[in-house]
Amino acid sequence: MKLFIRVDASTKIGTGHLMRCLALAQAWQDAGNQVIFVMATEAPDLINRLKSEGMEVIHLPIEIGSTEDAEETAKLARQFDANWVVVDGYHLGAKYQEIIKEFELKLLFIDDYGHAKQYHADIILNQNIHAGEELYINRQPYTQLFLGTNYTLLRREFWSWRGWQRSLPLIAKKLLVTLGGADPDNVTLKVIEGLQQVEVEGLEVVVVVGGSNPHYEQLRSASQESRFPIQLKRNVTNMPELMAWADIAVTGGGSTCWELAFMGLPSLVVILAENQRAIAEKLQVMGVVVNLGWHENVSTVEIASEVVQLVIATGRREKMTRCSQELVDGQGSIRVLSYLKDNFFQLRSVQQDDCRLLWEWSNAPEVRGVSFSSKSILWEDHVQWFKSKLINPNCIFYIAINKNDIPIGQIRYDIENSEAIVSMNIDPNFRNQDYGSSLIKLACKKLFSDFDVNRINAYTKPSNQASVRAFSKAGFQSMGITTLQGHQAILLIIDKYKLG
Repeated sequence: MKLFIRVDASTKIGTGHLMRCLALAQAWQDAGNQVIFVMATEAPDLINRLKSEGMEVIHLPIEIGSTEDAEETAKLARQFDANWVVVDGYHLGAKYQEIIKEFELKLLFIDDYGHAKQYHADIILNQNIHAGEELYINRQPYTQLFLGTNYTLLRREFWSWRGWQRSLPLIAKKLLVTLGGADPDNVTLKVIEGLQQVEVEGLEVVVVVGGSNPHYEQLRSASQESRFPIQLKRNVTNMPELMAWADIAVTGGGSTCWELAFMGLPSLVVILAENQRAIAEKLQVMGVVVNLGWHENVSTVEIASEVVQLVIATGRREKMTRCSQELVDGQGSIRVLSYLKDNFFQLRSVQQDDCRLLWEWSNAPEVRGVSFSSKSILWEDHVQWFKSKLINPNCIFYIAINKNDIPIGQIRYDIENSEAIVSMNIDPNFRNQDYGSSLIKLACKKLFSDFDVNRINAYTKPSNQASVRAFSKAGFQSMGITTLQGHQAILLIIDKYKLG
């Protein structure tokens, strides 16, 4: 399966667009699929990173956002037989989307502030705190909206930090400075100069710059002349480790805010571009950051003063950490990928030849362990049960198969009156790839569409949290504990009119 990503990075554009696309690309790649990046700009360090991760990069020497850009991108996507095209960039607007769709391609458009006059994408993804439906009134009826920090795209290096808890020192002495991959206005230097006025014994600072930063030598000189240790790091790949090391951060108002929030790092935000203003202001209102304002207006004295106040305010930092981690849970890429995966497989009715496969799936140790009866199922009993289901008109039984016709799971509905009870199982070889919730959503839509069913009920053991999460992500609502065949069970339901 192929994901085709059209994005650019440069000193002027910055690196944020590409880095969040990289996060989605890594999730797609980890599901065993192929990624192709298409770029019109030269960014050697970033291109080398993409290639080092096994991703193909195509250079398209063309005017960014032009009709020719859109047409050539669409032709390449068709040539590569792409399953989805991802577009991310402020120069890529309404006409660009329209051309991509004219080539009958699936389009995911990553946006920040509703800059296009019209939206033709299949999905609009806006991961910002201020994202709202009102930004996309002029969209197509088929367009799906993924809005807010639930869809924050975090790169692979952050995934192992889910659930990590930050410890807060009485005095914050470790400070991280990260102002984007480019920083053309050299705000990083202003921050370093401001920090020279901070009187905190034992202060340590790490300054991170990207490969697109044109001021590296000047920053290196300033770091060497500092009154306290400053480590200057370039093109780092261990950002979560640095964020875990730090006690506070000074950052721009771009995508890094969501990484810092995920890591629970109290931060001071400098607004580097106009499209960052709404983010910084909203995050300050929520108690997540300290907003220092527009970079040209904040002085080095103000930077120093705000840093000192946060350094000694343990209670304030504790609240900022708590609010931050409630905002971003690190599951954004999985949520997006789950939706895209709806196009990875299709449903077919169960056939007689599936009998043994279903028996093997049902007897897998991990399945028996979460079933209401943990005993192994005898072959003879299974055959009799299977035959009865095949001839029962109130049993709707599907096998999910991928594009290679390989079965990846099953889902069954037993209908009584206008309600159905659902049972689902994933092949052990395809577990932990978030197929469960995608299969549930796809099959429930089909059931509601094809049969006179108004409600679907799911029962799961209280200890089977993986199943609870899969049904919840598919839109089911927990109704609490009930009893099923003498066993405690969690009842989850979804009504026809509530299925998204």
